[in-house]
Amino acid sequence: MFRFKQEQKIFDIAGVKIGGQPGQLPTVMMGSIFYSKQKIFEDEKAGVFSKEKAEDLLNKEREISDKTGNPRIVDVCCTWPQAFGKLIEFVADKIDGPLAIDGTTEEARIAGAKYVGEVGLSERVVYNSIMPHIKEVEINAIREARIKSAVLLTYNAKNPTITGRMQVLDELLALASKAGVEKTLVDTTVLDIPDPGPVSKAVYLVKEKYGLPAGAGTHNAVQRWNKMRRMDKTLFSIASSVADVLPIFMGANFVIYGPIDNASNAYFHCALADAYVAYSVRQEFGTRPLTSNHPLFKIFKT
Repeated sequence: MFRFKQEQKIFDIAGVKIGGQPGQLPTVMMGSIFYSKQKIFEDEKAGVFSKEKAEDLLNKEREISDKTGNPRIVDVCCTWPQAFGKLIEFVADKIDGPLAIDGTTEEARIAGAKYVGEVGLSERVVYNSIMPHIKEVEINAIREARIKSAVLLTYNAKNPTITGRMQVLDELLALASKAGVEKTLVDTTVLDIPDPGPVSKAVYLVKEKYGLPAGAGTHNAVQRWNKMRRMDKTLFSIASSVADVLPIFMGANFVIYGPIDNASNAYFHCALADAYVAYSVRQEFGTRPLTSNHPLFKIFKT
């Protein structure tokens, strides 16, 4: 394994610590709830859903989080601006700790930002996400809502390479600062099916140059692999596992693992990767976990 030469930042977001050198802190897991066409919806546009099923998903994720030692940031998705407040309110009431607001459109994200600002949830929220060429109206909404944490999405359509991802990061940091964001999580952005490799290397480079918490939704690459989705469920699960853990071995601090329904599988294989990394750096560098709740101390007892 390795240690980064750059000093590594650790942010505390509503009680969840994220960042640091490999082996210091568990990977933070981000699973999505209320994504488009999720079966718990009764009327997605109106924000009507089965509260019982939604709470069950959140509780099951909490249980596996407690079991492995990996903290969570629940990623609250929304397409319809008029529905976002209902979804955020429900999740904020049912969980302790941070949640991400993940609107699929500018209008939805702005609606989510306005809601959390009005009800006093700004300190618990991670804005997902700030992208290159974000409009002034959205920057203003983040600042006015007093949101201090955000994901920076290194999307570079003109140069979708490792280099291209790095090229947009200074711009993203400047935009985040303009929005009043102080705690930045860098998502190195899956664009294509083979991207978990370049995305993972970009995680390493972000941490080596900037010392910022970094990670990615590498599971998205497998989701886009239509042939794999039609194959045996076991093969699909293995592909998802490999995609999720690869960034961890390159230093990732968070993994956006896809639908919250997949928590039991995603947490286990990410926790196992955490344990392997922590055991390796402890032997090589004397690095010790900063928490007794690290997967190194829990995963082999399951």
